[in-house]
Amino acid sequence: MKAAVLDFITDIRENPQPLSFVDLPTPDPVSGQVLIRVSACGVCHTELDEIEGRTPPVVFPFILGHQIVGEVESLGPGARRHAPGDRVGVGWIGHACGRCLRCLAGLENLCPDFKATGRDVPGGYAQYVAVSEDYAYPISDVFSDAQAAPLLCAGAIGWRSLRLAGLRDGDPLGLTGFGASAHLVLQLSRHLYPNSEIFVFARSERERNFALDLGARWAGDTTDRSPRKLAAIIDTTPAWRPVVEALENLAPDGRLVINAIRKEEADKDELLRLDYPLHLWQEKEIKSVANVARRDIEELMTIASRIPILPDVEEYPFADANRALVDLKQGKIRGAKVLIMD
Repeated sequence: MKAAVLDFITDIRENPQPLSFVDLPTPDPVSGQVLIRVSACGVCHTELDEIEGRTPPVVFPFILGHQIVGEVESLGPGARRHAPGDRVGVGWIGHACGRCLRCLAGLENLCPDFKATGRDVPGGYAQYVAVSEDYAYPISDVFSDAQAAPLLCAGAIGWRSLRLAGLRDGDPLGLTGFGASAHLVLQLSRHLYPNSEIFVFARSERERNFALDLGARWAGDTTDRSPRKLAAIIDTTPAWRPVVEALENLAPDGRLVINAIRKEEADKDELLRLDYPLHLWQEKEIKSVANVARRDIEELMTIASRIPILPDVEEYPFADANRALVDLKQGKIRGAKVLIMD
């Protein structure tokens, strides 16, 4: 099979070709696994974190990619949840032990043995991938392959963030950054909290206009002050400055939810601006999001198919995977980026 592999950690600004295309043996599904012929795989900012070493793969070379859509090709011994020909999707969660206190409490995203697709187990930047049948999900006919892919991570992590925000209908919500995840959260919020106004903070005018097109009440720069204080803000950026700025826009008792697996180091000094009375006093909270559980993906896919939520996607041929990653790094964002397999 053809695969795009990461051979070593690199700075994508200096090396715009971080992935190399190679021929590898098609994996054989082992006990409890299914072999999926990949048709589409979303491109996520987490791939940049892996490439640049903030959350590197376990070995090199390695196949990235964790927003996978495809068709079940064959079954490993004992696999029964899916049948050959079924269309399924795979997200970031690739394994949890199922026995620890976290798993038993429904927090398998915090399992000490958590393994991520495309970081700890091989991902979907390839023509085939073998995964545990327990972490493959049926895909509704409502979605095309390209539309389904970003829902499996950007949508699921957005859904988890929205739940952690503790929003009530009528509470004003802020979204900082407006890429793949935030544009799905905005659509979810408008459906689930129809009386809540949504305020978007984004660096580019293109992203701000896109947010207004999708129904945001207001859109400004990440350094702007919103017209009103907000009950909750979900930060989807890779930077620190938007975190500090968001805290200024929170109402008393407000909650900032940081939806990012890692933050880049470039503007880490922004944290020195934290001022307790201005940014944290009056019982403001900061909550991080760690990974996703299967529940997040299953619930999001059900809700998204019912509404329906159809992600705005930009498609790239698989051969242009490096270009898609560079475009993401350069902030050329409208919705989600998806690789389409040949």
